[in-house]
Amino acid sequence: MKTYYDLIDQTFEFPTREFNVENNELMFNNVPLMDIVKQYGTPLKLTYLPKITEHIDHAKLLFKNAMKRYNYKGNYTYCYCTKSSHFRFVLDEVLKNNVHLETSSAYDIQIIRELYKAEKVSKSTYIICNGYKRPLYTQYISELLNEGFTNCIPVLDNLKEIEAYENSVTAETVNFGIRIATDEEPNFAFYTSRLGIRYSDVNELYRSKIQPNEKFKLKMLHFFINTGIKDSAYYWSELSRFMYKYCELRKMCPDLDSVDIGGGMPIQTSFQFTYDYQAMIDQIVESIQWICNKNNVPVPHIFTEFGSYTVGESGAVIYKVIDQKLQNDKELWYMIDGSFITQLPDSWGLGQKYIMLSVNNWENPYQKVNLGGLTCDSHDFYNTEAHSADLYLPIFDQDTEDQYIGLFHTGAYQESLGGYGGIQHCLIPAPQHVIVDKDDEGNLRTRLFAPEQNSEVMLKILGYGGAEPGMTELEATEAAEEREEEAELIKDEN
Repeated sequence: MKTYYDLIDQTFEFPTREFNVENNELMFNNVPLMDIVKQYGTPLKLTYLPKITEHIDHAKLLFKNAMKRYNYKGNYTYCYCTKSSHFRFVLDEVLKNNVHLETSSAYDIQIIRELYKAEKVSKSTYIICNGYKRPLYTQYISELLNEGFTNCIPVLDNLKEIEAYENSVTAETVNFGIRIATDEEPNFAFYTSRLGIRYSDVNELYRSKIQPNEKFKLKMLHFFINTGIKDSAYYWSELSRFMYKYCELRKMCPDLDSVDIGGGMPIQTSFQFTYDYQAMIDQIVESIQWICNKNNVPVPHIFTEFGSYTVGESGAVIYKVIDQKLQNDKELWYMIDGSFITQLPDSWGLGQKYIMLSVNNWENPYQKVNLGGLTCDSHDFYNTEAHSADLYLPIFDQDTEDQYIGLFHTGAYQESLGGYGGIQHCLIPAPQHVIVDKDDEGNLRTRLFAPEQNSEVMLKILGYGGAEPGMTELEATEAAEEREEEAELIKDEN
């Protein structure tokens, strides 16, 4: 009978630059996963930091090549979309590469302040402030501007937002962006994005609110569509429409010199991934230049906000198969020691598929299986792959062998969507998180970023153990002391 290695080898071009097998065990970016499993146990989340730098370098090279090919006169600026992963170890790795940041909420600005204290960013770092902004967010943005963060750019998302800066900003100049509301893909639930300002209102916003104010400058137009950057008639149509609006505004507003084309560069979620990155970036740069030349306006500087592309392929989740259950004549379940719903919410909420591979037992024969999570929810399963309706894993004797599986390229959004460090379905704890990096000599090194969530943390969040929602730490301590005193009194009375 053929082995699991034979199955993967005959189905895909394998091994790849990222995945290979040594001694019957899977290597991920030349990281021996079983060594990490033996050291830390499972379930565990893993982040391979050098992958982040690799992707940043790749994107910069793509735009450099395209701009050279078409003799493009503008500059390219790489921004990292912080909402993809806010973790400190991610931002530290990102900022090693002379890149800039995009924010989505008020508390993002507090992260910017922490990074500034640590000298990871400077007052000249571009901070592109996106999102629908409540008062605290605009307040924090105004404070950054007043403190001399000259490249902090509030991207206006609605017509009234600019009023929040009129009286609160004392800086000599405020550079604004405007997010334009794009039309959604034809099969979407509604026609136009709720985010941004509609095309017909952009010119009037500039004339009435920005142009008359001496310290306000319109520097950027912002463009983003949910489907991301892909070679489709829909994408090229929306990008062209956006660029014609840029050219129209540029003739009215000489300060306008930049476009932000957002994020959406895809990551590999299957071995059958065929996206041509260079061809896409070439066509974007060529299209922007062609439309500008046709309208006799200078080409803009180009900004991107790559989030998933920056951090997605750095992540992996490893589980142990803790039981095999044959629930009828043909449905075999491999039960894992974690949960897809709580730990990989995109696999449940969006039907997202990841690269799924066995971590060990590659020389064993294989069989069709379903993967089941620990929660009591019937939707806590993973049973297909992006390229196939079936899922296969090695056959193993659970009395004498252990079986581990890995899901790869899980580094974006899963912790924040799953409620990292909070309360999750069935009180399934957040798994431990291991960081893999290289030292100055190129040797692999690992460290535990966070252990598995424990019951004390959960009980405190839920209001048990002396704490109640809304209590300060001092109040919680005093309440616990009072309960201890009451318990002693009752004990004495008895």
